[in-house]
Amino acid sequence: MGQGGEGRWREPRDVAEFSAALRALRQRSGLTFRELERAAERRGEVLPRSTAAEMLRRGTPPTPRLLTAFVRACGDDANLERWHAARARLADEAHPADQQGQFDEPEAASPPTAAPDRIPRQLPHAPATFVGRDRELTALDRLLAEDAGDAGGSPRLLTISGVGGVGKTWLALRWGHRHRDRHPDGQLYVNLRGFDPSAEPVPPAAAVRGFLDALGDDPLALPPEPEAQAARYRSLIAGRRMLIVLDNAAGADQVRSLLPGSGASTVIVTSRDRLTGLIAADGARALPLGLLAEDEARRLLDRHLGPERTTAEPSAVDEIVSVCGGLPLALAVVAARAATHPGLPLRALAAELRDARLGLDAFDGGDTATDVRAVFSWSYRALSEGAARLFRLLGLHPGPDLSLPAAASLAGAPEHRVRPLLAELTRVHLVDRPTPDRHAPHDLLRAYARELADAVDPEADRRAARRRLVEHYLRSAEGADRRLAPRPEPLGLGPAPTGVTVVEPADREAALDWFTAEHPVLLGALDLAVAADAPAEACGLARALETFFDYRGHWHDWAATQRIALDAAGRLGDPARAADAHRSLGRAHTQMGRLEDGHRHFTEALARYRELGDDVSQADTRRGLGWVCDQLGRPRDALDHNDRALELYRRAGHRPGQAMALNNVGWLHVVLGDHRRALDYCAQAVELNRELGERHAEAGAWDSLGYAHHHLAQYAEAARCFARALDLVRGFGDRYGETEILNHLGDTQLAAGDVDAARRTRRTAVEIGSQIGHPAVEELRAKLKETDPE
Repeated sequence: MGQGGEGRWREPRDVAEFSAALRALRQRSGLTFRELERAAERRGEVLPRSTAAEMLRRGTPPTPRLLTAFVRACGDDANLERWHAARARLADEAHPADQQGQFDEPEAASPPTAAPDRIPRQLPHAPATFVGRDRELTALDRLLAEDAGDAGGSPRLLTISGVGGVGKTWLALRWGHRHRDRHPDGQLYVNLRGFDPSAEPVPPAAAVRGFLDALGDDPLALPPEPEAQAARYRSLIAGRRMLIVLDNAAGADQVRSLLPGSGASTVIVTSRDRLTGLIAADGARALPLGLLAEDEARRLLDRHLGPERTTAEPSAVDEIVSVCGGLPLALAVVAARAATHPGLPLRALAAELRDARLGLDAFDGGDTATDVRAVFSWSYRALSEGAARLFRLLGLHPGPDLSLPAAASLAGAPEHRVRPLLAELTRVHLVDRPTPDRHAPHDLLRAYARELADAVDPEADRRAARRRLVEHYLRSAEGADRRLAPRPEPLGLGPAPTGVTVVEPADREAALDWFTAEHPVLLGALDLAVAADAPAEACGLARALETFFDYRGHWHDWAATQRIALDAAGRLGDPARAADAHRSLGRAHTQMGRLEDGHRHFTEALARYRELGDDVSQADTRRGLGWVCDQLGRPRDALDHNDRALELYRRAGHRPGQAMALNNVGWLHVVLGDHRRALDYCAQAVELNRELGERHAEAGAWDSLGYAHHHLAQYAEAARCFARALDLVRGFGDRYGETEILNHLGDTQLAAGDVDAARRTRRTAVEIGSQIGHPAVEELRAKLKETDPE
């Protein structure tokens, strides 16, 4: 039995007693009229609180539909048939002329008339701490002006979409209050609770009823069908100039019955969903709302805390802004905590935010509306099972963004199954798409996803996902590296494990593009390999990155990754991998101008290769030592190392190594002044590299040959050699090599008397050298200054 109670039921004798019984039922339920309305909504029924209150105040028995909704909402389902039987008996006894309109459903809707003085003002107050968003407010003005409606035309419709906590409602309210004068017939507002954790989304029919009440419509003249009610609503607002804000919509279907059919009204719909259906089918203009810019985030903190406090600790403010990542809700929560603790230094708050162990605890404002974790959960709960799992796994990804193949590897599923899941996450703004083929969750969303993964997914599943991700980046990087510089000894990886998607660049340009896009991610992937206890994969990934780092001048990253590889080789007990890491560190340090460190690592590598009996690697390392000695101003030692390298290569029958050693020997003869002999070695290097198809090494040989001709004052021949070297090196994206060759070409042009050409060449060399941090960039600038006109 319901709350009415079987023993409490007594047959009402007349209309007054029937109405009194309904009032008593509501009092026993203990529910407010608002709670009655929400209880009816959860059942899929419509019982606006204003209608229920007016019904009991007048003592007018409701229609059968309203009686059902009222009794069920009060919890007296067991007596529902008795209520209807009593109502039917009273209807039969009533005189038709007196009672017909009180008991029966109207056969047709009454004419849509509203109280002439009823102008709804439902817009909530504008947020007091709203700052910035000037560009977005201007965009709203522009978009709505472009679709300016009139009484006989179409209303203006605009969507504001974005991640939870980004300020969609704030922006809509700020714009609405700014432009109330444009909407003299009032404002309608409803929170559709599309992503509300405590209640179901508002049914469209209930929202329509609320608007009809606000417009002063007579509840007794309301037609029973939801479609007829929506038509009545459209008739009431036709020809009016109103602002209608439909906040927090779950999707396009929830709002369509709330859209005016014609007139000069403006409708703004906010949602975490992108509402592509409204855009495609209803002509809505879209304003995706992004994160606050850094200056706007600082202004928000100034508004909360006062400029005196923020200017006193600028570095702490910078860190708070960085950790919050431009999310207004996160900034507001942190600012509120600082405001309520005026004695707390901002640097202490910044340190707390920095503490990864706290996760999102530092962004809890004390209730669900200001708890970042709770706000994110509203979107997460609306996901399909597959999209929810993928979102959790994104918390395990080590980089700022990821590609579809990486997401597929993370999920252990084919791309065609993962693509729609990413689209679902993008649609509700849990993931952004900074470029068409990259996906990126906000940093705080990533932290939330990581918390969910730890709580929901078994450790074995998380470990397997991390290993698949490491395998994806290792195998994709190894394939891209082969496109840049084919190795005589590839890593020898077997078939990719189940669930791993591998990217296979088609050519050298595609490989460079892949490395460039994945550069920040690959550094994190290497750390992930270490954390996943995969030292062999860590060594392989570091090796696969060498050529790209060298070409692009990322020498600090090169050194950092090889230090990881050296430690991993030690954990493996693998002397060959340790020697490789030392040799690579020697190259990286030498590129950075840290010559003593370079010499130390090359020397250590040489000793290890001797123990291993590896002639080719010894020869490679000898060339490295020759390079360091040349940089240190010791050309005789450099020539000795390269002569010995040439001997080792010849003994091993390693022709690519012979070509590189021939080039180095020729270069050093130029340095030592034996230019004729240098021409012979360099010409041999050019020819051998051409035979082998080693175009990158051939570029270096042409550069050395040009350098020899330059010192013989054969400037035209030297310029031709440098031009050929540039053509080849640019095809590899080797910006360091390009800078070196440009430097030599500029010297030749100046020596030949072509000052303008030398100035252009040196300017280009300075631009590229500055971009990559070339160690000789100051020398290049000084040379450029020599060619500047007086």
